[in-house]
Amino acid sequence: MTFKIFSRAGLMALILGVFLGICVNVSSVTPAYAQDVETLSCDSKVQKECSPNSGDTAWMLTSMAIVLMMTIPGLGLFYGGMVRKKNVGDTVMTSFAITCLISILWLLFTYSLAFREGGNVFGYDMGWFIGGLDRVGLQDILSDIASGKGNPNPLAPTIPESVYVCFQLTFAIITAALIAGSFAERMKFSAMMCFIGLWAIFVYTPVAHWVWGPDGMFNWANAHSFVNVLDFAGGTVVHVNSGTAGLMCCLVLGKRKDTGPAHNIVLTFIGASLLWVGWFGFNAGSAVTAGMQAGMAMLVTHIATATAGFTWMVVEWIMRGKPTVIGICSGAVAGLVAITPASGYVGPLGALWIGIAAGTVCYWACTSLKNRFGYDDALDAFGVHAIGGATGALLTGVFAVNQYGGTPGLLEGNFMQPVYQAIGVGTVFIYDCIVTLIILKLVDLVIGLRVPEEVERDGLDLALHGETVQ
Repeated sequence: MTFKIFSRAGLMALILGVFLGICVNVSSVTPAYAQDVETLSCDSKVQKECSPNSGDTAWMLTSMAIVLMMTIPGLGLFYGGMVRKKNVGDTVMTSFAITCLISILWLLFTYSLAFREGGNVFGYDMGWFIGGLDRVGLQDILSDIASGKGNPNPLAPTIPESVYVCFQLTFAIITAALIAGSFAERMKFSAMMCFIGLWAIFVYTPVAHWVWGPDGMFNWANAHSFVNVLDFAGGTVVHVNSGTAGLMCCLVLGKRKDTGPAHNIVLTFIGASLLWVGWFGFNAGSAVTAGMQAGMAMLVTHIATATAGFTWMVVEWIMRGKPTVIGICSGAVAGLVAITPASGYVGPLGALWIGIAAGTVCYWACTSLKNRFGYDDALDAFGVHAIGGATGALLTGVFAVNQYGGTPGLLEGNFMQPVYQAIGVGTVFIYDCIVTLIILKLVDLVIGLRVPEEVERDGLDLALHGETVQ
């Protein structure tokens, strides 16, 4: 009993001592903080221990939140409404689980590899291909609240790097989640998690660095880039990348044993609407500042989306005799996809033509092209995202306007820009095909990709998750 009393008394003394020590330390450093409040504003020249722009930061915080909304719940509902009822739980669970997985990988090392300058690997400069590891675990990100000091990523010089980390994370999340549209209703959940994790590391991360990394080989802002690819918000990085991976998935997995109509078009309508709203953060947010370029990106995003949705509806009406909810929603998403690479570079009329092209070309890809080659792209991830992303990327090289984005396109006499765009799209497509195929074969060898036939017949919800939608 005596020992217990002494132990409690000692513990109380220790707590009191720690508390007093903290108070003494806080009181001693407070004057120093007060002296350091005056700091320079963060910009392209001042990027260490500087004060971020509050307006830009507020806009980017908002953009990050609504881009995350695109995946959960937007994409989950969009895809969930188009599968059959027995698989809707697995479909929405996939979007949610991918959000969690990609966030953890982003913290550990994929942000650093994608958005930091590269370094020497065995004596060779690999910065053109992949970034460095100076932000592993998101270490060394200065965010001193008491003094108002921070340090930005050089790609976003007026906002805290922590905000830029979050914003780009939402891009990595939705890119990986988009792939699920191709293999819906037939891939094991465990295989999906392994595949997506490996794909995020070995495909998304290097491709993002090529196009957006400070020393990436396709980054138009890199003075030493091999090819100047214009990709404002992810036509190649997000859409060609995810759609191509989706195509490889459905080719390796094979066709579904049986198919059926969308179980709830209202869910798809809600999901598409959330995607449309969230895409303003996706595209306008990619300006990483609350300025004129963000405003134009928002305007052209809306114009292209509305035009593509309307175009798809008209084409479907002519070809099949009836306009459908799934059709107009798919058309709107195709417009969002196609304008993504162009949104910071084209004007309103360019957006109109991109919308018309997206509605027409993506409708053809999701019907005639798919039927001709017989691949089972369940929710048209390849037809909408890869084809739509490639269409938008190529047309960016045509309609880019110098006064909007600083780079002229073909119509303003820059004959090489469409060539650069084609090289970027082609390189991503080929690299993605090869590496995705290798990852799929490895996962299939180790744990198997496809669910058993009886599970596919009865539905993935009950077998894989032990729950069903009533």
